[in-house]
Amino acid sequence: MKKILGIEFGSTRIKAVLTDENAAVIAQGGFEWENVLVDGLWSYDMDDVVKGLRESYAGLAGDYRAKYGEDLTDVSCIGVSGMMHGYLAFDENDRLLAPFRTWRNTNAEAAASELTRLFGFHIPMRWSVSQFWQSVLDGLPHVNNVAHLNTLAGYVHYLLTGKRVLGFCEASGMFPLDEGGYDSKMLGKFDRLLRSKGIERDFVSLLPEVLPAGSVAGTLTEAGALLIDPSGKLKPGAPLCPPEGDMGTGMTATNSIAPHTANISSGTSANICVVLEKPLKNYYEEVDILNTPDGYPVALIHTNNCTSEINEWVDMFGEVASLCGAGVDRGELFKKLFEKSLESDGDAGGIVCYNYLAGEPMANTVKGALMTLRRPDGKMTLANFMQAQIYAALAALALGVGILDRENVKIDSVTGHGGFYKTEFVGQNATAAVLGAPVTVMKNAGEGGAWGIALLALFTETGGGSLPEFLNAVFKDTEKTVVSASEAEKAKFKSFIRLYKAGLAAEKLASESI
Repeated sequence: MKKILGIEFGSTRIKAVLTDENAAVIAQGGFEWENVLVDGLWSYDMDDVVKGLRESYAGLAGDYRAKYGEDLTDVSCIGVSGMMHGYLAFDENDRLLAPFRTWRNTNAEAAASELTRLFGFHIPMRWSVSQFWQSVLDGLPHVNNVAHLNTLAGYVHYLLTGKRVLGFCEASGMFPLDEGGYDSKMLGKFDRLLRSKGIERDFVSLLPEVLPAGSVAGTLTEAGALLIDPSGKLKPGAPLCPPEGDMGTGMTATNSIAPHTANISSGTSANICVVLEKPLKNYYEEVDILNTPDGYPVALIHTNNCTSEINEWVDMFGEVASLCGAGVDRGELFKKLFEKSLESDGDAGGIVCYNYLAGEPMANTVKGALMTLRRPDGKMTLANFMQAQIYAALAALALGVGILDRENVKIDSVTGHGGFYKTEFVGQNATAAVLGAPVTVMKNAGEGGAWGIALLALFTETGGGSLPEFLNAVFKDTEKTVVSASEAEKAKFKSFIRLYKAGLAAEKLASESI
């Protein structure tokens, strides 16, 4: 039996999965972590990167031992995934020069705007090039000592292999790509911009090498094996696939790689990725252009906020239940509250919520402000409140979806994945109402990025070829459900989004005032 190891550094959980040659999960482990504010910027403790890697693998190895009665000593191929984009800057001795900046930060507005104008191509604030240029604009001294830039997935891959490489999708979140790699014309413009600030270097020299899906991107070193498994039981030598971000693994885990396919990821953040047949006619601040792991252009609409506020409310409801002597399993409480939303009124009680724990670029807010509003004639019930929270998780995403319609982008299939879809039907139904299109959720939707990167590792292990053909074979017999929202559900969301848009001015004021 082949053993394929996939490791994902997600926003709230580091997860490891082991699959067989048929992509079936045979063992798994995890580690909970959370981002924190460091000097006003969202970050993670880098010691937790290694701790989480080891603990998630230890959980997986223990699960494997319990199931098969033997130690896990070797794997056939490994893949590493992580939160896409962000900023990790190192000097020539691999010393981290500044706290890790995650995708969630909205501090680079000036840099992103300037680069967008310079390139004639939308550059988001969370991209590595934006964060680097913002550091230059802010006069941060570390920029003169940067020898290497990386993403979280690329950094962990480097720790395991000694190779500074990225897959196509992950690399496209550092700097725009053309058909052969980083866009040479844009690189030339940026180098000239850097020289205007006295920085004499070719920016491409700071970036990891770009590799397509199916490539062998290094092998597990002895040091890398001990980093994962300090017990020494895991043998070195396994090949690794190119590291990818959560966008690329999301496309892979939902078989949304070919043109005209799309997937929606809804968890701590929310996004929709639509694989394009050709580039958009224009560039839009609301739409990022990335690439699939095998190189196709992708239109991405991304929001910084999705389920974090729902999680907080569920925990508070659990505290209330505990106070009343009625302890309840957290997963069961999620299920009951989500299902209760199906009893909501046609206007969701005139309740509107803003779940902006962090700033939300889609709504032009730089800082977070969590807010719930209700019309005086609205009705506050648990069902209406939960319905508003569920819609709010996707509402910022809905602000950008109309752009693709105006560009006549064709979508043949939409697949949802992430924790938002763990409760059967509810999240899927809400998403279908937002998009006005059927939404498919596969039985393995909860596996997420760890399973997606394991699929890419399996693709490398089998020798590469056509990624869509490989995935079609993997997903051929996968159990799935398809939900189309009723006209009443669509009307309910339209009522909500009208109120949501009307209240955005108040939300923006709150974000600037609090």
